[in-house]
Amino acid sequence: MAKATLTCILLAAIQSAAFGEVHWNQFRGPDGNGNSTAKNLPVEFDETKNVRWKTAIHDQGWSSPVVWGDQIWLTSGRKDGTELFAICVDLESGRVVHDVKVLDVADPRMEYSQNPHACSTPFIEQGRLYVHYGSYGTACIDTGSGKIIWKRQDLRCNHRVGPASSPIVSDNTLFLQFDGVDVQYVAALNKNTGDTIWTKDREVNTDFASKLREQGLTRSAIEGALAKKPGDNRKSYATPTLIEYDGKQQLISPGAEVLFSYDPRTGNELWRVEYTGWAWNVACRPILANGLVYATSGLGNGLFGVRPNGNRNVTTTHVAWSSRRGVPNMSSPIIVDDLLFMVADSGGIVTCLNAFDGKQIWRKRLNGDHWASPVYVNGKIYFSSKQGEVVVLTASKNEPDVLARNQLTAEFIASPAVANDSLVMRSTTHLYCFANGYERTAEQVSADVYPLRNDREKKTTKRKTEDEKLKVLSARLKELVKNGKLTGQEAQELYRSAAGSK
Repeated sequence: MAKATLTCILLAAIQSAAFGEVHWNQFRGPDGNGNSTAKNLPVEFDETKNVRWKTAIHDQGWSSPVVWGDQIWLTSGRKDGTELFAICVDLESGRVVHDVKVLDVADPRMEYSQNPHACSTPFIEQGRLYVHYGSYGTACIDTGSGKIIWKRQDLRCNHRVGPASSPIVSDNTLFLQFDGVDVQYVAALNKNTGDTIWTKDREVNTDFASKLREQGLTRSAIEGALAKKPGDNRKSYATPTLIEYDGKQQLISPGAEVLFSYDPRTGNELWRVEYTGWAWNVACRPILANGLVYATSGLGNGLFGVRPNGNRNVTTTHVAWSSRRGVPNMSSPIIVDDLLFMVADSGGIVTCLNAFDGKQIWRKRLNGDHWASPVYVNGKIYFSSKQGEVVVLTASKNEPDVLARNQLTAEFIASPAVANDSLVMRSTTHLYCFANGYERTAEQVSADVYPLRNDREKKTTKRKTEDEKLKVLSARLKELVKNGKLTGQEAQELYRSAAGSK
């Protein structure tokens, strides 16, 4: 039986390779950089137009969806953090295939309201899903049966405001980062058993108080900051990246205050770059392109291009360029050839830089708050905001064209995934699948359910959601009347029926 299962897995892998199938298997896609080779993604969409399906996802989580074949996986958790789940949705239909309770948590900490307990994006490969919830636990799941193969809950740290770093896999090794206010380390596990291969403690000896002084804080303010949030400068939430440079693999691992490179086989440190300023709460994932590693420094709003061929401390020798203007703390940049694109967390200001020297080429305001990382597809970049707008720009060296502004009844924090010619997006309440040629009916839009998060939000959230749904419904009904698919009277009756049922 085991031999037969192995044979099936090998055959599936061979077939995928033969037909060139590309799986969105991890945070920011197959290469971890947000770039896709898809050719036919929809540019314009809303709650009805080019919507293949829309599925409600229970509880809370900002983890991004990952895709393998016809399976989409993401994680979720109870608001109080006592139960953590992995959910599988069918790509074709939007049907929930598996809803696995992965972990019970006896001691969930109070988390930051904007960072719930299930924010780390899973890693998927043929037959296996690796889910990670920071110090709450890590597990491996059989994607066919939904059964848990192994799990661990002994790798701990105090995240203070919740976990977010995502797992990555290379060969037989699963890599994890733990950057809490108490301890900071990287762990390598055997992906088949969950056993520890190695752990490496971060070695950072910077003086937090001196950094606060550099920012002009008074002695009393510094003492207050140190007392209120001890160890705050040690926490980080970024996902590592595996690169190959000069024939050698490196694990590029952003920590608080320092960007590390490790030997993935042993955990030995290869080189480091020390950040300046408020360099913690790092969230962006590093990218290798043009012979440089591009990384950010979190609250310090620094962006760096680093030559990855150094040894030990290369802060003064291998940083090719750095920039601070318009650098995001949350969303990761996009590299397209010799151009770097990034969007600021607040205000939605997109900046285009020369990727070789960091010089600004243009800036453009999109508006909105952008925590999700953008994706690049076939000459276009998709930016999604917390206000539910998805803006599509041309990836151009010249002032970009705005190809579409797509408004949805949604809040986007998770980053999109691309599956063949479908765009998969997770909002705070639903999973969307957008594809050309599909359409949801006005009745389906009216039937959408939006879970409420707490009693205080009940009245305002309900009223806002209902108003937004009716606005979308009204626009769609007008379009159907214009196209001759409904009479004016039929449209009015549908609208009155929907409005009266609210």
